[in-house]
Amino acid sequence: MSERPRGLIVAAARSGAGKTTIASGLIRALARRGRTVQPFKCGPDYIDPAFHTAATGRASFNLDTWAMSPATLTNLVTRHGSSADLVVVEGVMGLFDGVAAPGQTARGATADLAALTGWPVVLVLDVSGQAETAAAIASGLARYRDDVEVAGVILNRAASARHVGMIAPGLERAGLKLLGALPSNPHFALPERHLGLVQAVELPDIVRRLDTLADTVEAALDLDAIEAGARMARMSPMQPTQGLPPPGQRIALAQDRAFSFMYPHLLESWRTAGAEIMSFSPLADEAPDASADVVWLPGGYPELHAGTLAAAGRFAAGVRAMAAKSVPVHGECGGYMVLGQGLEDAGGARHGMVGLLNVETSFARRRLHLGYRRARLVADGVLGVRGGEVAGHEFHYASILSTGDEPLVDCLDATGAAVPEAGARRGTVSGTFFHAIDRWS
Repeated sequence: MSERPRGLIVAAARSGAGKTTIASGLIRALARRGRTVQPFKCGPDYIDPAFHTAATGRASFNLDTWAMSPATLTNLVTRHGSSADLVVVEGVMGLFDGVAAPGQTARGATADLAALTGWPVVLVLDVSGQAETAAAIASGLARYRDDVEVAGVILNRAASARHVGMIAPGLERAGLKLLGALPSNPHFALPERHLGLVQAVELPDIVRRLDTLADTVEAALDLDAIEAGARMARMSPMQPTQGLPPPGQRIALAQDRAFSFMYPHLLESWRTAGAEIMSFSPLADEAPDASADVVWLPGGYPELHAGTLAAAGRFAAGVRAMAAKSVPVHGECGGYMVLGQGLEDAGGARHGMVGLLNVETSFARRRLHLGYRRARLVADGVLGVRGGEVAGHEFHYASILSTGDEPLVDCLDATGAAVPEAGARRGTVSGTFFHAIDRWS
């Protein structure tokens, strides 16, 4: 174990190729071998890391070259990777997919993280409907950037041994190691919904599912070769910098199936700074601890539990009581919607929410909001002081029917173009559709 941990990155040519399934199965298989595996997820994602955590028993952290400062990212790698035998990172989208802003070297792409860390890529290719063309795609990906190394290729959704045999010679000619092939099997797929996979916490049989994946990975992949392909990170620990400071000393944090989208690195940094996290469950109709000096409602899936939340009288009364005492109350994405007047579910039924902000949202009129956000605060609040900037990410399908509060931020996307997201504030209550990741630097 070292401050420059050995690692590799599981990446693919596109979304939907099987990265999460294979990365989770690989992590589980390595853990069953007795390896201490530290998982990470490239990019702004809440759902995939929970599968990693279930597979290995260690918290999985996000690594984001666009939204995180170099110190935040480097110290996450060295601090958590140094106590592991091996780091496994799950990539995001296609290997080279990131922000399409000209001149940016850190675009949030998996390839950018591979170049920064020096960890080689294990390339997952969905070869359904392809034969030798898959080898050509792998060859092109391996040669696209000189600063990204491809350690080998995993063929996913292979139809048969004959199918694999049609691809393998092309990989050999391209100088690429074939690390194994997994069959096409619908039972390997993890259940999905509109924001991605169903949360790991919602699957009571998650360990059994992961063990089934690990059984297949052990039988189909060359784990010795995969481990041997890992490389030591190029990074060394950096002097810590101040990221997003704790919003309070005693933080009442909503935590359940409706409010689960909270970045682990933020909770870790807040605790390190001396803050106390006091969890409560709105779905269980629990009120925030009255001794808290801030209430934080993260994102999640409130639209799936809107009726339960609308009937949670103790929860709503407790949050309103905190706001009446001028205790800061903040909501991100789903939490912001719950602080609003009402939420219309996918079936068109309106559910009254806490009513501390004026926002009305609808999932019956779906509209995708997606992308990085660079937010400049126009007022002091839990995210920082006026004029400060925060990096974050917005991803939801809610339509905004109405607003009416004072804005909290001026927002740009990753290309520098203005976006409508302005958040909201009324007294000590605030909310944003974007999830904060780090202080902009």
